[in-house]
Amino acid sequence: MFPSFLPANVRQLTEPNSIESASQIQRTDIATPLLPQAIPTSYICQGTGGIPIVFLHGFDSSLLEFRRIIPIISQHTEVWAIDLLGFGFTERLPDCPFSADSIRTHLQAFWQTKIQQPIILVGVSMGGAAAIEFTLNYPEAVHKLVLIDSAGFTQPPAMGKFLIQPLGNLATKFLSSQKVRRSVSEKAYFDRSFVTADAQLCAALHLEMPNWSEALIAFTRSGGYGYLLDRLSEIQQQTLIIWGKHDRILGIEAAQKFKQNLPNSQLQWIDNCGHVPHLEMAQITAQSILDFICQ
Repeated sequence: MFPSFLPANVRQLTEPNSIESASQIQRTDIATPLLPQAIPTSYICQGTGGIPIVFLHGFDSSLLEFRRIIPIISQHTEVWAIDLLGFGFTERLPDCPFSADSIRTHLQAFWQTKIQQPIILVGVSMGGAAAIEFTLNYPEAVHKLVLIDSAGFTQPPAMGKFLIQPLGNLATKFLSSQKVRRSVSEKAYFDRSFVTADAQLCAALHLEMPNWSEALIAFTRSGGYGYLLDRLSEIQQQTLIIWGKHDRILGIEAAQKFKQNLPNSQLQWIDNCGHVPHLEMAQITAQSILDFICQ
């Protein structure tokens, strides 16, 4: 039922959307300038027709973030979710650089290999910063942009560049703690009843992939995604900003900043929702994206 490259714990999933999404994960080899060999890249593709929608997940996450929204949107159009380089279930090959630049390069290679037409690019949290950088560098590939509780208005912590061993291993050991991850999940949702055992497994399954710790340390030491405000005016694509009114991860001020600095943008607040509208209010978020496509 499940792809062989997924960790064995995938069999412990219990919710139908989680089981269906995990069973639909595929891998394809993506050639990039980053390494001599191709990178086995995990993705989901569902639906047909229309302008393809591509979802990018947040920090230390995976495409399983989109298990509740993809089944809704894929009834209307083609939908992709991609595990960014260094994250999710995409293979972390030795000697591969893990940084914002390498993520952009890998994403462009995936787009060129598998999609090859303008897309609706949807970025969530850190994936929003990745979507912004991709749009700035490959504007011809992006028809419209959607940012969901997006990162991009804070500098990465300077301490990240000093995560040398053994401090790096200590940091990732802390992040892998079930107690810590549950605390983060409870902060991400407005309604904490969403923090089920199944949801916790979806959020942590990728930690069992080879070289998870090493890739996370390398990405953090690279500086991750920085401050993007100064370049937002360059984005001419129509942009939908979706934001949970009770975001306790990034707060709500950044939503207005994005609206003020993106020339062709509109802002939609989601009531009774935290940092993850695509999980907590999947139906409303999906409809907002579908309505935006039709504008």
